[in-house]
Amino acid sequence: MAEATRADRVVVRGFSSLGGFARRTGTELSLLAAVAAVVALTAVLDDAYRTKPAQNAHEILRQTSLLGIFALGAATVIISGGIDLSSGSVIAFSSAVCASIIFMLAPVDEFGNPITRDLSGWILAAAVGGTLLVGVLIGTFHAWLVTCVGLPPFVATLASLVGLRSFARVLIQDVTAAFSQQGRNTQIYIDDAAFGTWGKDWAITLAIFLAVAAVMWLLLSGTVTGRHLYAMGGNERAARLSGIRTERLKWLAYCTGSVTASIAGILYCSYIGMANPASQGVGQELNAIAAAVVGGCSLTGGVGTVAGVMLGALFLQVVIDSVAKTVKSHPDELQGLIVGMLVVLAVAFNELRDRGLVRKRFFPGALGTANVFILSLLAGTITSVMVESEKLRTGVIVGTIALVLLAAKKILELWARRR
Repeated sequence: MAEATRADRVVVRGFSSLGGFARRTGTELSLLAAVAAVVALTAVLDDAYRTKPAQNAHEILRQTSLLGIFALGAATVIISGGIDLSSGSVIAFSSAVCASIIFMLAPVDEFGNPITRDLSGWILAAAVGGTLLVGVLIGTFHAWLVTCVGLPPFVATLASLVGLRSFARVLIQDVTAAFSQQGRNTQIYIDDAAFGTWGKDWAITLAIFLAVAAVMWLLLSGTVTGRHLYAMGGNERAARLSGIRTERLKWLAYCTGSVTASIAGILYCSYIGMANPASQGVGQELNAIAAAVVGGCSLTGGVGTVAGVMLGALFLQVVIDSVAKTVKSHPDELQGLIVGMLVVLAVAFNELRDRGLVRKRFFPGALGTANVFILSLLAGTITSVMVESEKLRTGVIVGTIALVLLAAKKILELWARRR
C-alpha cells in the first residue's frame, strides 16, 4: 500500500512538473506550433516549399537572423520598461557609417577614386569597430535623453527615427564628395567579395544571430544585471527604492538596442553591397517591436525571454514569406498590414491572457456596436484585396460571416451581463 502511495506521488509530481513546464514555455510552444501551421499551409497553397526546400529554408533563416539580431536589442529595451523606435534609422545610419569608413580608408586608383574591392582585413575591422562604436554612442545619447533630460522613451527615440536617416544621407554625400573625384553621390558601393559574404551567406548570419542570442541569454537569465533589468521593467520606482542603479541599466538597455541595430546595419550593407539610407531599414523598427511582442514581451515591461523573441522573429518572417508566396497581387504592400495585425493580436493576447479571455467584454455600448461593423468591414476589405478573382463577392461573404460572428459575441456579452 505504501509503495502504491509513493508511486501515486511520483506520478502527481510528474504531471505537476509537466504542467509547470507548459506554463513557463507556453509562448514558445505556441509559436512553434504556429510556425509549423503556417509552413504547412504555405506548402499546400504554393509548391516552392516542396520543389526547393533547402533554398527556401536558407533564405528564411537568413532573413530571420537579420531581423532577430536587432529584435533582441529592441526586446531588451522593452523588458527594461522602455521603447526604441529608432532601429530602422540606426540600421540605415550604421550602414552609411560602415561604408563611409571603408570608402575613406580604401586605396585609390590613378584617378583618385577609392578601390573598394580586395580590401585589407584591417580596413574591414576598422569599419566594423567604428560602426559598433557609433551604436554605443547612439544608445548613450538615448539613455541621456531619457534619464537626464527626462524625455519619454517614445519621444527620445522618435527623434532618432526622424533625424538619423537624414543625417546618413548628408554624411554619404559629404564623404563621396571629399574622398572621390566623381562628386557627391547618395550611395556608396562596396565591391569587396569577403565583405559581401557576411550578409549573403545564411550560415554566417545565422551564426552571428545565435552568438548575439547567447550573449543576451547570459545577460538576462544568468546575471544579477539581467534580473535587475526585469525588476526595473516591472516597477521602476520599487527598483530604484531597493537600491538598483536604474540609470546605468537604462544605458545598458539602450546601448544594447543600438549596437544590435548597428550589427544588422553592417549585414544589410554587406548583403546589397552598398549603403543607401533612403531605403535601408525602412519600417524595420515596427518589425523589431513586432517580433519582440509576438515572442511574449509585454509593452509594460518586465516580461520576455530570448527564446520567445527568436521564435517571434522566425514566426514573423515565415508569415511574411508565406504572404509573398501565396498572395500574387501586391504582396509587398500587404506585409505592413500583416505585421500591424500581428502586433495588435499579440499585444491583445498578452494583455488578456491573465485577465480571462472568455469573460472579457470586447463590444460594450455604442462604441462596441460601431466596432462590430468596422471590424466586419475591415475583414471583408482585406479579403477582397488579397484574393485574385471575384474580389467583391468574396469580400462580401467574408465580411458578412465576420459580422454574424461578432454580432453573436456582442449578444452573448449582453446576455451574460444581464444574468
